Amino acid sequence: MKPKALVLHAAGINRDGDVVFALECAGAEAEIVHINELRQNRRYFQESQILVIPGGFSYADALGAGTLFALDIASFFRDETMRFVESGKPVIGICNGFQTLVRAGILPGIEKKPESPTMERYVTLTTNEKGRFECRWVSLKANPGPCIWTEGIDEIISCPVAHGEGRLYGRDRSRLDALSENRLIALSYCRPDGSPANGHYPDNPNGSLLDIAGLCNPKGNVLGLMPHPEDNVVSGAGARAYRTGKAGAGLAIFRNGVRYATQG
Repeated sequence: MKPKALVLHAAGINRDGDVVFALECAGAEAEIVHINELRQNRRYFQESQILVIPGGFSYADALGAGTLFALDIASFFRDETMRFVESGKPVIGICNGFQTLVRAGILPGIEKKPESPTMERYVTLTTNEKGRFECRWVSLKANPGPCIWTEGIDEIISCPVAHGEGRLYGRDRSRLDALSENRLIALSYCRPDGSPANGHYPDNPNGSLLDIAGLCNPKGNVLGLMPHPEDNVVSGAGARAYRTGKAGAGLAIFRNGVRYATQG
């Protein structure tokens, strides 16, 4: 049977349809559920094997990108979301969804707060270094580590970014180094040939420290990333990826998540 994917929707989210298409291409059965409907019927959490928070501008990014969506999750669905995460089911947050996972304290997920099941928040996603919205294709490299979404991906992934607040920033360098030491930097911005971006624009489009494009939790089932792999899942006649990147390369991420959910 195909695993069921729950794709969350809130006002301003505009990439949910793209994510559904990517998940269906990868072999899942996906359903878009509005956050208000989810409050009325929480069975979706129990009946789903994959949880997706797609990109867009949730609540018009009022109070900062992903902030109000994160408050929704923390206020209304904290227990369900944390059970989903702790059970090992695949979770992915893309762009605004990544911002939501970070602001909800689910990523990077190294240290728990004593008074809360969520994690201490010591990284954030802030305004791009150039101070403007970036919409361009980038190259991504998957790094060795526990992330189930990027497992076995050796090729460079080409896909677009579209954000104004995508620069990953940390309170202190030792905490960022801990992300690297724990192999939680699942995806890095790189040059088209796979060499490190080293912070250089536009290979690193937002100035993220350590060229971080995506983070996972220690268990590896939760991935957050700023770029949009769902926008490069189709190959074939007429398909074209940017800067010699392989057409359809983003599909590998979704296939990994679906495969893991099927095995679980």
